[in-house]
Amino acid sequence: MPPLKELPTRPEPARRSKLNRRQALSLLATGMASSLAACSKPDEHILPYVKMPERIVPGEPLKFATTLGLAGIGRGVIVTAIDGRPIKVEGNPRHPGSLGATDVFAEAAVLSLYDPDRSRTILRDGAIASREALQGALVNQLADARNRQGDGLRLLTSRTTSPTVLRQIDALLQTFPAAAWHAYEPTDDDNARGGSQLAYGRPLDAVADLAKARVIVALDADPIGHGPDQIRHGRGFAMGRSEANSFSRLYCLESAFTLTGAKADERLALTPDAIERFAMSLAGQLGAARGASELPDRQRELLRKISADLSAHRGEAVVMVGPTMSAEVHALAHWINAQINAPVRLIEPIDRTPSGKQAATLEQLAGDLVAGRVRQLIIIGANPVYDAPADLQFAARVQRAPFRLHMGEYVDETAALATWHVPQHHPLEAWSDLRASDGTASIVQPLIRPLYGSYGVHELLAWLTGEQDASAYDLVRQTWQGTASGDFETWWQRALHDGLIADTSAAAIAPAAPPLPAMPSAEAQDAPAGDITLVLRPDPSLWDGSFANNAWLQECPKPLTKQVWGNALALHPEDAAKLGVASGDIVTIGAGDRRLEVPVLTEPGSAIGVGMLTLGAGRHKAGAIGDGVGANAYALRSAEHRWRIAGVSVKPTRRREPILTTQNVVRTPDDVRELYPLYQLGHTPAAAASDDTPSLMPRTVRSSDGHAWAMVIDTSVCIGCNACVVSCQSENNVPVVGPEQIAMGRDMHWMRIDVYDHGAATGLPLGFQPVPCMHCEHAPCEPVCPVAASVHDHEGLNGQVYNRCIGTRFCEANCPYKVRRFNFFGYADGEEYANLGADSYRGQKNPEVSVRARGVMEKCTYCVQRISAARRSAERDNRPLGPDEVRTACQNACPTRAISFGDLNQPAAAINHGKADPRHYALLGHLGTRPRTTYLADLRNPAPSPEERT
Repeated sequence: MPPLKELPTRPEPARRSKLNRRQALSLLATGMASSLAACSKPDEHILPYVKMPERIVPGEPLKFATTLGLAGIGRGVIVTAIDGRPIKVEGNPRHPGSLGATDVFAEAAVLSLYDPDRSRTILRDGAIASREALQGALVNQLADARNRQGDGLRLLTSRTTSPTVLRQIDALLQTFPAAAWHAYEPTDDDNARGGSQLAYGRPLDAVADLAKARVIVALDADPIGHGPDQIRHGRGFAMGRSEANSFSRLYCLESAFTLTGAKADERLALTPDAIERFAMSLAGQLGAARGASELPDRQRELLRKISADLSAHRGEAVVMVGPTMSAEVHALAHWINAQINAPVRLIEPIDRTPSGKQAATLEQLAGDLVAGRVRQLIIIGANPVYDAPADLQFAARVQRAPFRLHMGEYVDETAALATWHVPQHHPLEAWSDLRASDGTASIVQPLIRPLYGSYGVHELLAWLTGEQDASAYDLVRQTWQGTASGDFETWWQRALHDGLIADTSAAAIAPAAPPLPAMPSAEAQDAPAGDITLVLRPDPSLWDGSFANNAWLQECPKPLTKQVWGNALALHPEDAAKLGVASGDIVTIGAGDRRLEVPVLTEPGSAIGVGMLTLGAGRHKAGAIGDGVGANAYALRSAEHRWRIAGVSVKPTRRREPILTTQNVVRTPDDVRELYPLYQLGHTPAAAASDDTPSLMPRTVRSSDGHAWAMVIDTSVCIGCNACVVSCQSENNVPVVGPEQIAMGRDMHWMRIDVYDHGAATGLPLGFQPVPCMHCEHAPCEPVCPVAASVHDHEGLNGQVYNRCIGTRFCEANCPYKVRRFNFFGYADGEEYANLGADSYRGQKNPEVSVRARGVMEKCTYCVQRISAARRSAERDNRPLGPDEVRTACQNACPTRAISFGDLNQPAAAINHGKADPRHYALLGHLGTRPRTTYLADLRNPAPSPEERT
């Protein structure tokens, strides 16, 4: 009898196979060969385990430095591998792009590596083909291109900063001088480059140092939100909030809620047009010839505060502008930053070839396709059929190229329309190099042989120039041969060990002070009443859609709404009421002749008259996880208006679709004040509150070996980014349950981030509070367990004995913090969602943590496996554990270092400094549970009024 299921699983769409019997058998043989190749003997000399290779011990982890990219920008990471299997990603403290931390995309990269939906073999018109057949076709096509000097040859890539790729593109363009290289990044901010062009006469990249900024002004910008620079900006923001005598102040004017707005000391929700007028008025206050003449009272008051702060903190203040702002406003920000000597470094763009060539645009490629000027189109690492602006009609135009070759990790929407598809290596399988946003270069080295029959981007570019047998390893080394000082092999080993190439950051440029840019009329009016301005943003979980088939990220709650498995149109409650819709109602968004249906989610922090929708959903060729999830916001985009579309229509359809969320934002005033204390700078308690709650239990539970593990979380610098949530999932084999189970309230995350709204609609702050298991000394879960599965272990931790648990769930009912998770199904044992039961996913599992079965309660363990490993290491060395030697997965992931963990019995441990902080408090401390996980209250620094200044 098959196992019973309480809920039906999502039905698989019917698919009609286009393969005949011969092709099917060929596919089977190729798949078997590919899977065996991943475990086969590598090309280099190895030793059998009868004679143990150096450094290799079965079951013992090894760590390697490499680099992961996001939107072409490199972030240095250290990847843990066990028995040749990469299982965990952590930040590289030496790398300026990661500073020892991670984000959700870096953490989830290890799951994408084992995705069974990744492309496995070369395809020609959807049928399996050999490498020899591909190279033969390339020889013929390149001969034709060579006869025409490259006329008709077009190369389209995503944005890349790889010095080796850019060197190879240079060589390709020299071989085919009439060819053209185009680059397209769907999340790129073209207005930022346009702004620097207006300000300085050439495109420049601005690298802001938030650690040196005492005043930060964000004009519809989200510097600490998800993106390539989130880790660097988040760390700088946290460093600026560490000392009371130099505590920074963050102003944010934005059209829709962002993480930056949530952490702002002063926030105001405005339409994008109103923010542009405010920027002009700010320039007028700082000496510009003119500015907007009239502002409403609230804006005028905020303008006085900001202009006074910027003037008082010259050299320590910065203005940042987001992609919804016009190029003129970006240029205006350059002018303001020059006036106040902002801590911003201007550098040459890091995505140009060594000869200085800059990629042409996707719009130019679309025009060439329409005109019939493209004979051979090579697309590498891009998916424009899915994410190109809708008015370019790229799906129709791309088919006008007779020869279309696509390289990517998946047979995606673009691959489906290509004549040839080449599977691309995952970043953890490839040799390459990348630059951080400041220009620092680092090597990308593989952690594992390719699992499938994939190829590297360097190999394909070499094929295009006639090098049939070039290896990525040799090509990357050739790039850096002339850079090394002294012996190259010694230099190379050092670069691989450190995870970056020293002294490669881009040189700062000191151009002349920019002139005040020509601005549109200062008296411009907002859109007519009743119209909605649509603001588009990258998705905080799926980014641009390239992570759509990653189950961890699909089930990762969006920080501000807690939505999972989909996206929704965020509207202010007043706008929703005018339209007659509520959360969960499906509406039709119209922008010109483009239409999209999407559910509504009311968001009090949005500006009235603004709707916000995230990109990255609505895929139909993503894979078993990502297909059919959410609405494709790219369908509303145009080449001219990529981030802001004015005057869209929103019409109810009278249909509903439930919004899947893992929890609710806490908005009840009494609960917010009690559960999430918030202070203003200078008004914190004189001393930390002591717990004197009467109890019959002993004051302190003493462990047998003298350790007292505890955690303190500083909510004032927590930015709600979810890096800790996904890191915990990766480290502890936390399962994904799927949308049906989420709808039943059965999410399995061991750590959640509660959101507290102090009144965002009226400009008050939003706060984030990470909540793992509290590890209570007087744990309510322990006395109610009939089989003593919930116990204190020998080190004083609140442990969970999985093989003893019988699933009564009494402990869950008795836990006031609701941090325990119950396996209603065999999420890791035969009842996985979609394709998560595939054998390949087993390669990611951490062997140090048991995989729990159905009917078992599980929860945060303070990464007890890491505690055990550190203890064993100390015992081998015959030494005591260091004060901060044990670091949990969530602690390592945190970009702002908000999480501290350590031994309370060691006075030198950082955890004791947190416990002594006046802001220290215990969540629900009045219950007398004496939790080992405690918090530091949020601290904000609002600007004083003019009267208070005087």
